[in-house]
Amino acid sequence: MSALNLDDFTDLIERPDGGVRRDAEARRERQIVPPGALGRLDELGEWLAAAQSAVPVRPVERPRVVLFAGDHGVARLGVSARPAGSAGDLVREVLEGGRPVSVLARRLGVPVRVVDMALDCEPDALPEDVVRHRVRRGSGRIDVEDALTPEEAEAAFRAGVAVADEEADSGTDLVVLGDVSVGGTTAAGVLVGALCGTDASVVTGRGGVAIDDLAWMRKCAAIRDALRRARPVLGDQLRLLATVGGADLTAMTGFLLQAAVRKMPVVLDGVVTASCALVAQRIAFRAPDWWLASHDSGEPGQAKALDRMALEPLLAHGVTVGEATGGLLALPLVQAAAALAAELPEHPEESKASGTPDASAPSDRPAEADRPAEADRPGQPETSGTPETSQPSAADGQPTTDGQPEPAPTPKPE
Repeated sequence: MSALNLDDFTDLIERPDGGVRRDAEARRERQIVPPGALGRLDELGEWLAAAQSAVPVRPVERPRVVLFAGDHGVARLGVSARPAGSAGDLVREVLEGGRPVSVLARRLGVPVRVVDMALDCEPDALPEDVVRHRVRRGSGRIDVEDALTPEEAEAAFRAGVAVADEEADSGTDLVVLGDVSVGGTTAAGVLVGALCGTDASVVTGRGGVAIDDLAWMRKCAAIRDALRRARPVLGDQLRLLATVGGADLTAMTGFLLQAAVRKMPVVLDGVVTASCALVAQRIAFRAPDWWLASHDSGEPGQAKALDRMALEPLLAHGVTVGEATGGLLALPLVQAAAALAAELPEHPEESKASGTPDASAPSDRPAEADRPAEADRPGQPETSGTPETSQPSAADGQPTTDGQPEPAPTPKPE
């Protein structure tokens, strides 16, 4: 296995095609609905056209939900409303169709893929295609120990890259990214706080299932302690993920970067995906151009991360459940934007046979200001009004162009 060099992503990731985006904007201006009348759907359609490098934009026909799953040791401190080590139960509910993401995905016809990175359960408790990328059983307690060893962090990152390649190779044209975790929002808060240079209280939220004030104070203290461990390793993103992230967050970071390399658009869900995106932006600054913020979950850490990446959420419904639920709610908007951009008719071209001259077109007839003065055009009558007698050219009786002598001018009284 070759050494992992994160700097390679800076060279490998290109921005979406700016020329195509300008073509999409020009096409939008020619359509029968005025630009801006569709609000952010205009912007979405142009973003998708640039990501696809196609005008008109192609419909989103093969979206997929990808969920990275893991348990976090910090949950043992009582920072979550769910019991520590219970993320495996959530995964089983997702697979059995009983979670909100399952219901929405079934309604929208979108397949769901779950990738176990560090669930605290036996591997044989879940299907083989779910557990085949697992790197360990549960991540470490980040307030006092590293979440992963350096080798586990590299393995998790590579797993995320591999999953992105698998999705791109299978023809997936858009990914809705999410997580299934217990304690994941605590690790996400640490990453955002460390990268944004904020205090623990600024990035501590209530989590997917709202916690009470006592649990919030425990969570804030855990984030504070983990931040002390994170700040010395801020210059090395992979080491940062190993120290205070976790296997699922590390894999998501690798997934986001490789999806940008493969030019596969990604819809971000909540604070966990936003924190991974923020780490990925530190690695490759052009990568966020391939991501879309789906919704505002109300988590302060998510707001901080999205603001740092200049990503504006599409929706603000207060959905905190995670598991890509908010991302799936935004998917119909993306599909609607693509349909409108591709299918709205353009204004009919003006017929050249209508006889209406184009004011902007050059004319063969000189303008009035460009015509010679009548005194400089001997023998030519004026074009309007009663014709006046033309002035003699040199002497009385000089013949005109038709051979007849001109009459002498009548002297005007002094």
